[in-house]
Amino acid sequence: MRPRPTRPRLLQAMLDAMRLPDLRRRILITLGILVIFRFVAHVPLPGVNLEALRQLFESNALLGMLDMFSGGAMRNFSVAAMGVYPYITASIIMTLMQPVIPQLQALSQEGEAGRNKINRITHWLTVPMAGLSGWGQLVLLQRSGAVESTSALATAAMVIAMIAGTIFLVWLGEQITEYGIGNGVSIIIFAGIVAGYPEMVSSGFLAREQFGGLIAYVFIGLATVAAIVYFTEAHRRIPVQYARTTFRGGRMYRQSGATHIPLRVNAAGMIPLIFAMSLVMFPGVIASYFMNPSGSEPNFGNLIYNLFSPDAPMPQVLFYWGLYFILVVAFAFFYTVVIFQQQDLPGTLQRQGGFIPGVRPGKNTADYLNGVVNRITWAGALFLAVVAIVPFLGREVTNVQVIQLSSMGLLIVVGVVLDTMKQMEAQLVMRRYEGFIK
Repeated sequence: MRPRPTRPRLLQAMLDAMRLPDLRRRILITLGILVIFRFVAHVPLPGVNLEALRQLFESNALLGMLDMFSGGAMRNFSVAAMGVYPYITASIIMTLMQPVIPQLQALSQEGEAGRNKINRITHWLTVPMAGLSGWGQLVLLQRSGAVESTSALATAAMVIAMIAGTIFLVWLGEQITEYGIGNGVSIIIFAGIVAGYPEMVSSGFLAREQFGGLIAYVFIGLATVAAIVYFTEAHRRIPVQYARTTFRGGRMYRQSGATHIPLRVNAAGMIPLIFAMSLVMFPGVIASYFMNPSGSEPNFGNLIYNLFSPDAPMPQVLFYWGLYFILVVAFAFFYTVVIFQQQDLPGTLQRQGGFIPGVRPGKNTADYLNGVVNRITWAGALFLAVVAIVPFLGREVTNVQVIQLSSMGLLIVVGVVLDTMKQMEAQLVMRRYEGFIK
């Protein structure tokens, strides 16, 4: 029997899935929805000076980074300029509020019905979040001259259009989740990030005077991706045993089994980077409203803007990236503790008759698991912090300025690819397809 050629797992999963009609339909639906998303991302709002907008994004590294996450939608200032990030922000707020608000905590324990209610509240919260974000972007671009100042009615119409664009993208993501493959909202974000890579890479290769540094930059990017894959999949296995007593025919039988709890090293994912970046950028955004025009004498607003800008001169830029590093570590611990408390693993083990060998149930089990989580979170937090400052390190080492390597973007892309690959393999295994039963 001739051996099958070995291929990368994701490519092999795609080839095997295309041979099955139902999976092929799901893949085609996902691709069709992504085409619709890219079309919407190029529908601009009225009153936009595209040339001034392009120059603004080229001169502002912060706006260029946000534009990469939207897949060029911000550069075009389209109806999808905010992407699905207001929904992500609302989801994070709801996650953090569940341990604080008793009503939300009770809903989270009601199973599928409770999760549906929380999801509905998240959708309603997305609307004001999108409105505030859209209005802030509009004011910022109007101050820079990239968008014409309009009347209050026209401004309200533009903000409502951006809110509608965000809600439409969230709806597209939910259609992918239901009828396609993978987590739809994550795939929408993934498509937006990947769409900006070709132009960014081509502009880098056109800078031939920096070709040596560009090669080193590529190696740094590949090493970062490898580290992200390793830490995303890394976990600590906690052995668990179950002892159950059943009665059959009037006799008592004792059954036992063993399994493990996988505690992820990077349980917080990319959330600490989002929190840290939001806090570290906020003072610079506010200070930009009070800066003196270029050419005039700098004021206090210019000083604050330079302290909280990723492309500031060398002494000030160290403050930005150092603060970013510290905040990522702090938020990684904070978010991991919140998520771990919501899972209530010690209580779940006790209710199911499980125990960790050598550890008493109850408080001792909780202390043991908390100690393990705190130790492995140090590795995950430091990993996230190092990945967060990789763009700065890569720029300083290689002196390449034309490519913006986004650590958050790499985390999202790698995470979505891994998650989609696992879901596709699970779909194939459920259908007893022999190509993925090893």
